[in-house]
Amino acid sequence: MATQEIAIPGARQPGVSYIDRLHGLVVTVDHKKLGLMYIGTAIIFLIVAGLMALAIRWQLALPNNDLIQPDVFNRLFTMHGTAMVFLVGMPIIAGLGNYLVPLMIGTRDMAFPRLNAFGYWMFVFGGLLLYFSYVGAPGLSGHGSAPDIGWFAYAPLTGRAFSRGHSTDYWILSLLLTSVGSTVSAINVIVTAFTLRCRGMTLMRMPLFVWMMIVTNFMILLALPALSAAQIMLLIDRYLGGRFFDTQAGGSAVLWQHFFWIFGHPEVYILIIPGFACLSEIIPVFSRKPIFGYPVMVGATTMIAIISLGVWAHHMFSVGMTSVGNTFFAISTMLVSVPTGIKIFNWLGTMYGGKIRLDLPMIFCLGFLFQFLIAGLTGIMLGVAPFDWQLTDSYFVVAHFHFVLIGGLLYAIFASFYYWYPKATGRMLDRKLGLLHFWLFTIGFHLTFDTMHFSGLLGMPRRIYTYDAGRGWETLNFISSLGALFQAGGILCLAVNLLRSWKKGEVAGPDPWDAWTLEWSTTSPPPEYNFEIEPVVRSRRPLWDLKHPEDPDWKYD
Repeated sequence: MATQEIAIPGARQPGVSYIDRLHGLVVTVDHKKLGLMYIGTAIIFLIVAGLMALAIRWQLALPNNDLIQPDVFNRLFTMHGTAMVFLVGMPIIAGLGNYLVPLMIGTRDMAFPRLNAFGYWMFVFGGLLLYFSYVGAPGLSGHGSAPDIGWFAYAPLTGRAFSRGHSTDYWILSLLLTSVGSTVSAINVIVTAFTLRCRGMTLMRMPLFVWMMIVTNFMILLALPALSAAQIMLLIDRYLGGRFFDTQAGGSAVLWQHFFWIFGHPEVYILIIPGFACLSEIIPVFSRKPIFGYPVMVGATTMIAIISLGVWAHHMFSVGMTSVGNTFFAISTMLVSVPTGIKIFNWLGTMYGGKIRLDLPMIFCLGFLFQFLIAGLTGIMLGVAPFDWQLTDSYFVVAHFHFVLIGGLLYAIFASFYYWYPKATGRMLDRKLGLLHFWLFTIGFHLTFDTMHFSGLLGMPRRIYTYDAGRGWETLNFISSLGALFQAGGILCLAVNLLRSWKKGEVAGPDPWDAWTLEWSTTSPPPEYNFEIEPVVRSRRPLWDLKHPEDPDWKYD
């Protein structure tokens, strides 16, 4: 029996030189190639930022450690946080949206293909500019000096008196460039989803992934301008004699916090809602049941977006707000947990009574559910103002934040890799390597971040580069640092799996999971034009209709 031949994106094709292939990637406007380029670039930044995290953890493994000097530690801390949020989380969201939204709604490309490419290259240039600060931002000693202001860039750390040299300017300009890329990508996804759906696909027949990407990208358009405005004001402070954040000249450092968290808190949901989107497609397929409560899921996502835009100052309970302000933001924090809890209930309702298959995508989804539940509970704890006063700026907050973005978002991204990798490459990822990735990363994750809750409760402040012995933090910090090595081993397994399976993985076929959204109706990988004939849908599960004409799902739609 003849083996099926598939064309692997990026694989060497007869008669095509590496220069031609590279030129094709540089000038491409194909949404699928751009989506994979977003994700691939983000993985590179993930590895770099992850190595920085390893260095940070091993500096803190032992008391009075002198492995890393304080100024170097502050730069690593700043670059790690900035890269993880802006150069890993945001581009992976853009990559998934670029690749999947046109396929899921049955169209051939994004609404604005050239604008799509422009957004990607703005992200790349912005990311490179940030790292160029190591060689291009002379500090006091004359050599390169990366930013040392934290990913939050609180005043007065960013003032000329504190942040001498140009490293802070690199940070500002880098994020302004990546913000341009995120904004044009958001506009593109929204316009594509609203105007290019195939025949029969009404708004309430769209996959939940598409709905959640629409909500996410509306949030980007609403939240990013606050950060961009604050950065422009900061540049005016630094070079044009402005006094917005200069406390020595009548400015307000708290004003920066308001601007930053008006962006920063919705940003948490901008990052996590695409994770929800991945789970909402994967869990039904591996439970062999339609999603439980589709309209409620759409409504809950919308409510999360609306409420999250008004919760920003729960990051600021300790700055001295009035009792009215504290009460308002404590209540709004509790409110945002309601639609989030509804989502967890609906995913569990989908699995209840289903024929669950524990393939790799579903295993990572189960890890997400457990860890995100813990993140939600500690978030509610920090939403209680008196409790927050005790633990603000402690390692308890660090643990909570990483439970959301690592235990939540990153597990959803891992699940999406194992689920959609066969569609993008035509090859299956190796199950044994995938299980090793899951267990190494999960054990390492809990060793690192479970213990941080306790070190925070024992009073360990965040953002310190060392500590004295005898405070009860030594063992907890060593365990946290040991866990980072396990996580690195898990990421290494993933990287090997992605590269090895690219050419040697089992041939997937067009629909290896027996799924029911439109991307699985075309070949793996999809052709350049996606669909030879425009699809026509009659339900939320169009492939189910084709596979089971005797039981059309549209009867119940």
